[in-house]
Amino acid sequence: MNISLHRFLAASALVAFAMGAGPAAAQNYPTKPVRVIVPFAPGGSTDIVARLLAPRLSENLGQSVVVENRGGGGTLIGMDHVAKSAPDGYTLGVATLTFAINPSLVPKLPYDTLKDFAPVSLVSIVTFVMAIHPSVPARSVKEFIALAKAQPDALNYSSSGIGSASQMGAELFKYMTKTNMVHIPYTGGGPAMVALLSGQVSVFVMSIPAGLPYFKTGRLAPLGVTSVKRHPVLPDVPSIAESGLPGYELFEYQGIVAPAGTPGVVINRLQQEIVKSLASPGLNDRFTTMGATVVGSTPEELTNHVKKEIATWGKVIKTAGIKLE
Repeated sequence: MNISLHRFLAASALVAFAMGAGPAAAQNYPTKPVRVIVPFAPGGSTDIVARLLAPRLSENLGQSVVVENRGGGGTLIGMDHVAKSAPDGYTLGVATLTFAINPSLVPKLPYDTLKDFAPVSLVSIVTFVMAIHPSVPARSVKEFIALAKAQPDALNYSSSGIGSASQMGAELFKYMTKTNMVHIPYTGGGPAMVALLSGQVSVFVMSIPAGLPYFKTGRLAPLGVTSVKRHPVLPDVPSIAESGLPGYELFEYQGIVAPAGTPGVVINRLQQEIVKSLASPGLNDRFTTMGATVVGSTPEELTNHVKKEIATWGKVIKTAGIKLE
């Protein structure tokens, strides 16, 4: 995914210019601390991204930016809180891959994904890596596809839960290769990793930092990263797209959203300051070490991204027959 930070900065300037009195009207915002709701428990990639961004955004806004974890319900608890908060710019949420998956997975959402939120900016994307147990007789994506086709249902994969990025990555692989693997869901990334390390499962789509120590010791073998191009943390590992499956792409993402109805001048101020914060010296390096890439976008680009993700995962979920248990 090639997104130019300079292009976004230019776009932001044009938006501000077009809104005329907008910047003047937004001068009084914010006058009190801003909350950023992370719809997960502390410690995951989304939580880390939010906590890396918060102090820089606080400095640029001139007010405290407080990260608040409201996990549970597959992000529904946290995102529903954001949707029902006052549309004044003081409660923001972090939209993720699950945000785009839930419309096709959850029968009755407590909010409308496209109508109840005002997108602000796509902050970052997080690349994954598809890893296999060394006992699997394949060392490339092409070899793994051939193995899966030759032995239908013989391979299984672990995930951190139904609807998780790890499941979606494997299901997208199955969808695009017309192969089949048995899904074994676990209660989190830790147990799913243990299952792979012990050889109980054949493959697991995981975060890059989680796999690094095991790739170095040979306890796990990386097949390919899920970005279109190679990732700087694993420069010798090809992307799945370049090594046998053109068009394959999976990444977690973190996008800042506000409740629908938040004034445009506030959205514009937030977007400008987020992009400015993401350009802070050293921040990109911090993101890279956790497998993430700094983005920064316009609200319109975040909207288009979410719509595209909803369409993509809707097809995968329907084809695979994925349902919450």
